[in-house]
Amino acid sequence: MPRKTKAELAAEKEALENTEMESMEPEQEQEAVPLPAEEEGSETADTVSLPEEESQEAAIAGLLADYSATSEEDTGGAPSPIDEPAPADNGPEELPTPAPVEESSPEEETEEIIPAASEPKAAPPRRAAREQPALRPSFFQTNFRELDRDLSPEQMQEWNSIYASYRSKSVLTGTVVGVDDNRFEVTNPQTGLPERRTVRSLVIIGYRIKVLIPESEVWAPGEERPDYVMRGMVGAKIDYVVMQVDREGECAIASRRLALAKQRRHFASLRRGHEAGAQLKCNLLVVGPRRVLADVSLSQRDLSWTAIADLRNEYRPGQELPCRLKEYNSREGKLSISVRDATPNPFIGAENRHPIGSRRQAVISGKYAGGVFCRLPDDVTVLCLYSNLLGDNEFFPGDSVLIHITQYDYNRQLIYGRIISKW
Repeated sequence: MPRKTKAELAAEKEALENTEMESMEPEQEQEAVPLPAEEEGSETADTVSLPEEESQEAAIAGLLADYSATSEEDTGGAPSPIDEPAPADNGPEELPTPAPVEESSPEEETEEIIPAASEPKAAPPRRAAREQPALRPSFFQTNFRELDRDLSPEQMQEWNSIYASYRSKSVLTGTVVGVDDNRFEVTNPQTGLPERRTVRSLVIIGYRIKVLIPESEVWAPGEERPDYVMRGMVGAKIDYVVMQVDREGECAIASRRLALAKQRRHFASLRRGHEAGAQLKCNLLVVGPRRVLADVSLSQRDLSWTAIADLRNEYRPGQELPCRLKEYNSREGKLSISVRDATPNPFIGAENRHPIGSRRQAVISGKYAGGVFCRLPDDVTVLCLYSNLLGDNEFFPGDSVLIHITQYDYNRQLIYGRIISKW
């Protein structure tokens, strides 16, 4: 076999290298084939995540659409700034940060959506509306001309007084005819929700209209009384201010507390009448066996010079009595009065009207420790004992008897005597 020259060997080597290069090119092409697939795979991977992004945006868009519809109803159809269309951008790199939606919605939407959706700012006005009297708006919406058309002059005058008191807070005066237990709708100060409660109220009927004064509106702050005191106020004359009016229901709600505050401010503003001994008048509200309640509580010694066993036999609610001012504290607004000091002391001059040894007709006003209090027609009280032939079981309070005046005690201003017989 002939040997190949160097030129032949170089030509074969070059041919072999070209052949290897040609054989390697398909492999390279096969290795490069997956690259587009990977790129497509990456794109499919991005496109697979797109529906999640798009569904999220769709949900937000739906919420924004609902809000914009609600805001248009509230604003009368004015367009909302978040209703502007966002530019379409399907690029995978820009999907996480869509400029039009991200810039306008998250912050502006929270400022605008929160008041409409959860309405935390709308709650205080609603609560304030509940705290206002429920009947006040309806008062000004009432057709008074229609309702008052067939009223008598007395009824018209009564309604006009109630209307005036309601609008100008003027003071009215009426007589308590009874005490009722009523159910009122009140607002809970903690929750702001209406509740039904049973409230005891004074009833005042001037002519035909029923005026109720709830228990919380009867007494001034710090001067509250037990329930049984209210039950004893039947017949008392009190001042009140109308707070609510139900024209169709023909009733009203009033407050004695407001009227009392007005009167006390007026009395404090007077230049005269605050000095001790000033002449005043007081109305009795409640009368008990030993004490009565006017503007202040009064004992038997504050009421009469005469000993009275049971004050209910002498006084009644609604009775107006003259009195004298004993003391007035302008800072605290408290005063002390005496009905007894408004009348002269009956002991003065009694020795001339009823000398010792005289016989007088009297009425037994009470008994104490074997003694008997007898009252003369001029309100002089005589402390009597029984004669030797008389017994206590024969005499009772209210009986008329014949007494004999025996002694005067000028230091203690007392008169002594003996019961001779029944009158």
